[in-house]
Amino acid sequence: MDISSGDDSDISESEMEEYEDKSYEKLKNGKYTVMVSDETYTCPYCPKSNKQKYRYKDLLQHASGVGNSSSAKRKPRVKANHLALARYLETDLVPVVSSPKPVVEEDPPSGCDHDEKIVWPCTGIVVNIPTRRSADGRSVGESGSKLRDELIRRGFNPVRVHPLWNFRGHSGTAVVEFRKGWPGLHNALSFEKAYEADHHGKKDWGANDDVKHGLYAWVARADDYNASGIIGDHLRKIGDLKTISELMEEEARKQDRLVSNLTNIIETKTKHIKELEAICSETSKSLEVLMEEKENLLQAYNEEIKKIQLSAREHFQKISSDHEKLKSQLETHKKELELRGVELEKREALNETERKKLAEELEQNAVQNSSLQMAALEQKRADENVMKLAEDQKRQKEELHNRIIQLEKQLDQKQALELEIEQLRGSLNVIRHMGDEDDKEVLQKIEASLKDLREKEGELEDLEALNQTLIVSERKSNDELQDARKELINGLKEISRRANIGVKRMGELDGKPFLEAMKRRYNEELAEERASEMCSLWEEYLKDPDWHPFKRIKLEGGEEYQEVIDDEDEKLRDLKAEMGNEAYKSVTLAIKEINEYNPSGRYVISELWNYREGRKASLKEGVEFLLELWETVKRRRGMT
Repeated sequence: MDISSGDDSDISESEMEEYEDKSYEKLKNGKYTVMVSDETYTCPYCPKSNKQKYRYKDLLQHASGVGNSSSAKRKPRVKANHLALARYLETDLVPVVSSPKPVVEEDPPSGCDHDEKIVWPCTGIVVNIPTRRSADGRSVGESGSKLRDELIRRGFNPVRVHPLWNFRGHSGTAVVEFRKGWPGLHNALSFEKAYEADHHGKKDWGANDDVKHGLYAWVARADDYNASGIIGDHLRKIGDLKTISELMEEEARKQDRLVSNLTNIIETKTKHIKELEAICSETSKSLEVLMEEKENLLQAYNEEIKKIQLSAREHFQKISSDHEKLKSQLETHKKELELRGVELEKREALNETERKKLAEELEQNAVQNSSLQMAALEQKRADENVMKLAEDQKRQKEELHNRIIQLEKQLDQKQALELEIEQLRGSLNVIRHMGDEDDKEVLQKIEASLKDLREKEGELEDLEALNQTLIVSERKSNDELQDARKELINGLKEISRRANIGVKRMGELDGKPFLEAMKRRYNEELAEERASEMCSLWEEYLKDPDWHPFKRIKLEGGEEYQEVIDDEDEKLRDLKAEMGNEAYKSVTLAIKEINEYNPSGRYVISELWNYREGRKASLKEGVEFLLELWETVKRRRGMT
């Protein structure tokens, strides 16, 4: 939801603090839209005609500039809204948009009473703030943001300064809120010591001296928290009383609980992995035995096929030999009949009787010759049928051999195997009807081989089911390990410091080389602006899936290929020429990391990293690092 700052009604200068608090609460409750995406933001208080997209730093500069503007044209309502936006960006959105600055004081202070109760989160009290009487008779004073900026310049780093108001207006007092954690406590104690050193501490304020000048400040403790009045009422609303010892114990309990949970998860996963490895080992041995049996079965089957082929060849040769003998006998008998016919024709001239006898014999010879021709024709047909039968038998046996070879190749496919078996059965039935009694023993052996193949098929199906179960279990275990790695990364984001093991944002663009290149051309303020623009431009290039500045090269001594940065890419070449080699290295490093860790999404991801060796850290290294932190905390607790 967006609003316009051009309301008809306005507020007075004295009401700005109260209106700022209301606007801040609305922003925290999500009433107005500030964050458009991970990289872009918008100002909900600017008119729609002036809407534009900002980066985080630009929007913070815009909000602070409008809120602290001294121009008379800026209405108090507009200033209050932008001050609330600046506070919201610094307090609630800063952990999302940028990594927190490294804090040196990460341990509790040792030079103070750890059993003394203080208001937590750390809160300072400032009194004797100058006020003046306004036209309406109410007291007014300086805004909290000016005092906050002053304290920031002095190095105390407060989150905000909240002036306290009553029915008369500004009460002349204010509370200073510091960040949670040990860095905030260090800043609060430094704040108190600085005012004590100037004799403007709590004791100096309580002394019965003359009129006091200047600000007096101290850290709120139990007496301030329990006091009656506007300060005590405000402290009881925003904080609680805790000792440093209690805070240390609370933090130690959180770390102990995290380390214990992660240790239990690792032990459980390790045990489960060992069990899976044992099952895989047994399965591998079973598969080796089964493959050996399969090789023996195939060898025996090939020997049987060779015997069948040899027997069929011998049978065909025997049929061909018998056919040749019968054909030779028919030719010999035909020649004898022809010679006899010639002799009968010679005897025809001798006498009529002999002629009649010859005619009768010729007639008989003609009938006999016709019978012989019919017999020869029938013999020829029989020869053709025998040849066709032999060819069919040879073709069917070749088809049987091809089908069996195909059956061997498709052994792992159940449906194809069953279909081939049925076809082989049909072919065997044909051969069984065509062959002689000597083929029955061979056919029985083939059927026995087929029966063994079906049994092996069932065993392979069982092994496939077991293998599928193991794959599912392995995937489930891998998912659980990935979940543990994600939890470890999230934990190290909160508690890790500069060490060998930490969290690295893969694909994040380093803006320092761009800033250095711009400083060589422009002054510091303009250089930062131009460098920010260039970084934003190249971050958009890195997210573009259509930009892939890589080329494939063939590795030496092999057929494998590797992707490397394409130096001839137009954008990279222009970047190197315009911004220099360091900016070029920053962009190529970021695109390499994105191409390796998130090529499909093309956005920055967090990864567990071993900074000493410059590689991705294992889950075991991350847990060992947490255990070292835990031991360090235990030793410190023992010392205190």
